[in-house]
Amino acid sequence: MANDSWVPPKSSTRAWVIYDLANTIFYFGVIGYGIQLWAGDIGVDQPDAVIGYVRSAAGLVVAFLAPWLGSRTDFWGRRLPTLAVLTMLAVAGTALLGIGPTWFTFLVFGLALIGFNTGSAIYDALLPDVSTPATRGRVSGLGVGIGYLGSGIGLGIFFGLRLGLDRSYSLTFASIGLAFLLFSLPAFLLIRERPRRRPSGRPPRLSETVSYLVAAWRRASQYPGVVRFLIARFLYTDVLTTLTGFLTLFVTQELGFGDDLSAILIATAIGTAIPGSLVAGRLVERYGPRRVLGLALLVVAVGMVCAIVAAVADLPNLAWVIGPLGGAGWGAIPATDRVVMARISPPQHLGEFYGLYATIGRFSTILGPLLWGVIADVLDLGRNAAMGMLIGLLLIALSVLRRVDDQERVWVGDDLG
Repeated sequence: MANDSWVPPKSSTRAWVIYDLANTIFYFGVIGYGIQLWAGDIGVDQPDAVIGYVRSAAGLVVAFLAPWLGSRTDFWGRRLPTLAVLTMLAVAGTALLGIGPTWFTFLVFGLALIGFNTGSAIYDALLPDVSTPATRGRVSGLGVGIGYLGSGIGLGIFFGLRLGLDRSYSLTFASIGLAFLLFSLPAFLLIRERPRRRPSGRPPRLSETVSYLVAAWRRASQYPGVVRFLIARFLYTDVLTTLTGFLTLFVTQELGFGDDLSAILIATAIGTAIPGSLVAGRLVERYGPRRVLGLALLVVAVGMVCAIVAAVADLPNLAWVIGPLGGAGWGAIPATDRVVMARISPPQHLGEFYGLYATIGRFSTILGPLLWGVIADVLDLGRNAAMGMLIGLLLIALSVLRRVDDQERVWVGDDLG
């Protein structure tokens, strides 16, 4: 069945959007804030580097796991069962954070990252099931916009329980895990997947993951723009994932913000990310996803330059400009880049190519946090130098992205899903 013949029920679209909210509860409540404050409070030595190592190890697993699972969902024609298993892994890992010795928390943090990031690839591949080509940008933007409400919920749980009521980290993380689970349930109950033709042959075995990954990249190279876009995504995702993991430390340590002010700053950024994603979704329909994505990346780059200026010139109040500026650009990026991927990928290989899309993102979680830890801690150059390195990577990404053709494709024959 061709992509453009499918009209999804409204309940599917709503449930898909709500899952984005569930994802973001974990993303901000755990990755963006909770795990960093936990590591600082218990006195982990060199927290930037240790958190970076855990995220890099988890990213390496996801890099090989996501394309394999994506190809299996292509073969079986069902993505939701796989998404459910991965979501439960992330929820269980989150609920166990802060329990037992330090090594155990880092272990379950890594497992939660594997479930969350691999599940995100399967979730993104459901976009054509819950939208039409004409509404894809709008639905993606709505998912990101509503998703950012989840960041408020995640941070609200964390600060309400841990700082407001002085509860334990373990109870706080368990509450975040429960919220993640509750908001993911509508997706499993209400999303209706479009009919798909099963490809010939058999799905790849786990033992064939490496050879299959090579074959998947060869298939991707046959479709114009796919590999170039994935290279650009590697570079800018490297920047974004690294910032997410270390932005709180930058704000508190380099700009001198306390926990309360840093939370308000993040909330301000979230407040602009929501309209940023919604506006981006609308602009995609008029100007195309690649152009809107490039503009969003440029806005984030400007915000990062301002962050360095604020730290070096001792102008902490400049952060109140950086937050809204960076938030608007940040919100627009996921709203647009998954639309680019859906537009340039053949329906028959959509799950597989979204697996490569996730692989690129996970390899970036290996390199970016590792480089940040090395620059900031090992070489002792500081966080401003690490931020400057990220700006350079972002500018290279923009240069690569400019040559990606994101015009609508007409799929025929075996490329149809």
